[in-house]
Amino acid sequence: MSWELFFLETGRARKPVEEFIYSLDGNTAGKVFRMLDLLKEHGPTLRMPYSKKISSNLFELRIRGRIEVRIFHTLKNNLIYPLHAFVKKTQSTPHRELDTAEKALKLLV
Repeated sequence: MSWELFFLETGRARKPVEEFIYSLDGNTAGKVFRMLDLLKEHGPTLRMPYSKKISSNLFELRIRGRIEVRIFHTLKNNLIYPLHAFVKKTQSTPHRELDTAEKALKLLV
């Protein structure tokens, strides 16, 4: 089954996750797009070390490398909704990053 990406828009037709990805350096952005392609191919069956389930409807796409990137997303009706993305700088995920993703998830429900 093939999945499609759907970037959520905020006010003024902004797509924060997509803008975040394009703001990364070329090598890191390339890794992110390859991981998103992998996610589109496998959907909810993609597991560690690439994807981690955070809660019943929230997942974390894990992009490893010199710069560690995390993309919180949810899956619904063959669509992948990237909710929030950030550069991971600490061992644990900052609570504010998780809170931001959960707020975006509530907008979809």
